[in-house]
Amino acid sequence: MTQLLVSKLKCLKECIKSMNSAVIAFSGGVDSTFLAKVAFDVLGKRAVAVTAVSPTHPKRELEEARKHAKSIGIQHIVINTNETELQKFKENTPGRCYFCKKELFSKIMAKKKKKNIENVIDATNYDDLDDYRPGMQALNELNIVSPLRDAKLTKDEIRQLSKNMGLDTWDKPAFACLASRFPYGTEITRENLEKVEKAEDMIHDLGIKQLRVRFHGKIARIEVEKGETDTLIKHSKEIITGLKGLGFVYITLDLEGYRMGSLNEVL
Repeated sequence: MTQLLVSKLKCLKECIKSMNSAVIAFSGGVDSTFLAKVAFDVLGKRAVAVTAVSPTHPKRELEEARKHAKSIGIQHIVINTNETELQKFKENTPGRCYFCKKELFSKIMAKKKKKNIENVIDATNYDDLDDYRPGMQALNELNIVSPLRDAKLTKDEIRQLSKNMGLDTWDKPAFACLASRFPYGTEITRENLEKVEKAEDMIHDLGIKQLRVRFHGKIARIEVEKGETDTLIKHSKEIITGLKGLGFVYITLDLEGYRMGSLNEVL
């Protein structure tokens, strides 16, 4: 481990230690699992992980979050959020994530108060500053702390540290909520969220880890990493049959492959 990485990890631990107690917004992904592990190591029982359940989060992600929390040993609480009932969220404007994060972290803040815990922290990392993330405004309004970002830890560094700590998530593919599969202006409905979730589960089960099924009405636009294209083509018949069974008419492969935030390219 480089001296710089040692220094960043020390900074992270000192930041968390100064909080005395914390609720971690815990998705079970690379960043939040690493943050929960460090928080539990530093704060012990004064660290609590909270995971949200809603139609925007696949069921398989909840099961993984439960597994990772159990492995860490941290207390794990599951709450329900209702962003899909918010008109501003369903309208799916470029500011959609603000309303989602406001709903999520307002619920977590209520849980923090009930548990008599002093802080709520999230797993925003230093690289996230380079992406379009309107949800950060909601975090700022609610005084949510982002210690990974403050310690200037990048995604690659978090993966490296996670591997050093023996966390299974160190090489887990990046994930974003299912609402990110819908072009801005396309209404987000529970029915279509479920359709996307089933489509991605179907392709995941073929052994493809990193993918997105972008929803364009009757068109499903599939993004996979370029090394996975052959696997996708090999199973094209069953993918076409499965996705058409969900109501898609046209099944397309994006030749640019998977890239984070591809629907932000229009902005």
